[in-house]
Amino acid sequence: MLVSISNLAEMLFMLLLRHGVLVMRPSIVRHMDSVIDMLICSSVVSSLSFLGVIAVDRYITIFYALRYHSIMTLQRAVVTMASIWLASTVSSTVLITYYRSNTILLCLIGFFLFMLVLMLVLYIHMFALARHHLHSISSQQKPPAAHRGGSLKGAVTLTILLGVFFICWGPFFFHLILIVTCPTNPFCTCFFSYFNLFLILIICNSVI
Repeated sequence: MLVSISNLAEMLFMLLLRHGVLVMRPSIVRHMDSVIDMLICSSVVSSLSFLGVIAVDRYITIFYALRYHSIMTLQRAVVTMASIWLASTVSSTVLITYYRSNTILLCLIGFFLFMLVLMLVLYIHMFALARHHLHSISSQQKPPAAHRGGSLKGAVTLTILLGVFFICWGPFFFHLILIVTCPTNPFCTCFFSYFNLFLILIICNSVI
């Protein structure tokens, strides 16, 4: 929701300025643009972080089912959520302030790749467990445990959502990689021209 609202707010803001409906001083326009960009960036970082945390939560549910409620207490859940929002806000402020720096872009790309690897490793491990259970069930002809079966179904659902997320967000991060690696290359320049399409894909992810 934050991704969609931020992007739509920026588009509406720019359209009103372009058609002269909204008249503001350049300094205020820059300030407003920075605030909206910070919201977008914060939503990117928090979305990635929460997907990672959900994957870890699923992993604990499946592999430490009996200890889950002692590991993931309400207090820890609240602290985790608050920490993610705080870190997302602080990091997005730094990213928007120094957005021209390649180091900042590399940090954002590195964070994206780290979360991708983390989630892939966790889900692959969960699916390996699912395959092992299926073989055990077929050999014993016994129905699976309801709790663990439900957890594995949740992991499958989240994997589908995760795939949609990376399909929608992937072009945007590829765009950032090209800015760092080949900003003047003709292929990269052509790819940059589709930036609005990448923003539409980001909004589509929220809709999906």
